[in-house]
Amino acid sequence: MSRTRVLTGITTSGTPHLGNYVGAVRPAIAASRDPNVESYYFLADYHALIKVSDPARVQRSTLEIAATWLACGLDPASVWFYRQSDIPEIPELTWFLSCVAGKGILNRAHAYKASVDKNRAEALDDDAAITAGLFMYPVLMAADILLFNAHKVPVGRDQVQHIEMARDFGQRFNHLYGDHFTLPEAAIEEHVATLPGLDGRKMSKSYDNTIPLFAPREQLKKLIAGIVTDSRAPGEPKDADNSNVFQLYQAFASTEETAAMRQAYADGIGWGDAKQTLFERIDAEVAPLREKYEALMARPAEIEAILRDGAARLRARHATPLLARLREAVGLRDLSNVASSATAKKEKSALPMFKQYREADGRFYFKFVDGERVLVQSIGFASPKDAGQLIARLKREGASALRHAEADALHLGEELIGHLHDAAQLADVAEALAQLADGE
Repeated sequence: MSRTRVLTGITTSGTPHLGNYVGAVRPAIAASRDPNVESYYFLADYHALIKVSDPARVQRSTLEIAATWLACGLDPASVWFYRQSDIPEIPELTWFLSCVAGKGILNRAHAYKASVDKNRAEALDDDAAITAGLFMYPVLMAADILLFNAHKVPVGRDQVQHIEMARDFGQRFNHLYGDHFTLPEAAIEEHVATLPGLDGRKMSKSYDNTIPLFAPREQLKKLIAGIVTDSRAPGEPKDADNSNVFQLYQAFASTEETAAMRQAYADGIGWGDAKQTLFERIDAEVAPLREKYEALMARPAEIEAILRDGAARLRARHATPLLARLREAVGLRDLSNVASSATAKKEKSALPMFKQYREADGRFYFKFVDGERVLVQSIGFASPKDAGQLIARLKREGASALRHAEADALHLGEELIGHLHDAAQLADVAEALAQLADGE
């Protein structure tokens, strides 16, 4: 049984903080231990260049983030752990996808639209200070995903649009050049823990209110002491659910510890004591990780070797062979092997294939083709997943499950799936499905 490929990117634009740890690092590392999942974790340093222009910061962030994941338990021997810029096939694939990506789709990207709206609000030109990198960001992200044919990409709801774009670009490429890409699905993270920062707002670099994950012990204690609280005095009951200190504590404590702290709030614990308890609980979990992190940070060459090794193995197994096939598919070929027109047509029709695509009506379709002949034209489906599942059934069950009804209508079991095309007979479809099964 093949494992589900799950891909996670981490932008190298800042220092990891407690919010990153609770919301992303800790749950992702726990998920990486699932034997049914093939996990991909990459440092998205190309993405960082879109918003960070300080080279030293990009380098430092890459080191800090790599050390963080390793210190927190990511095992590079059991997952794919690599740096985006060590995979030259990613920017090459980005260009291939750029040539099929609709500009209209990119115009609707949330980040680009937000920048345009901000310019308009300030009475500036729509594209003032907007780079082509920001505009093309979704194509680069699609290349990250499609290069390794990831099945699932964990994202928050604000990132779902990027996964939909990756599906669209992959589908357009498949339609033009044959089935090369798995169409990914967004694994929506509905319950990602969001921690409050020092000022009560969401912990974020943008607000400058973060608590660095591996701050030295005394600095951690000082930062926690500075968390904003209300003016309720010791002995006065406190509202745990609206307390930043309590929310942070809850993210690190067990169920029993959380219940005990909630009772302490009701009993009027002083803010100083509450913050001291929070500090001790966080430090208990972070201290052993901090020790590993500091050891790794002292050996940057070791981290460099781990990342380079991960990229080299991944290129050899996945990226380089796929790009060789894609180059062949789009026509970037060895000229000494040029074929005559007749030979090229014969080669192209050697193996029947399914082609998926989306029409202007917004519905999703597929064709089953043998060379230039369309054997089956599907009906429209509400989602690409529905069309993909039907193709999988056809490949799995073969022609024995097909039924030819009136007016060339074609059924799979009792379900209408499409129509025979180009004067095809059911026997033609059966033969082509058999050829496809043998070829695969």
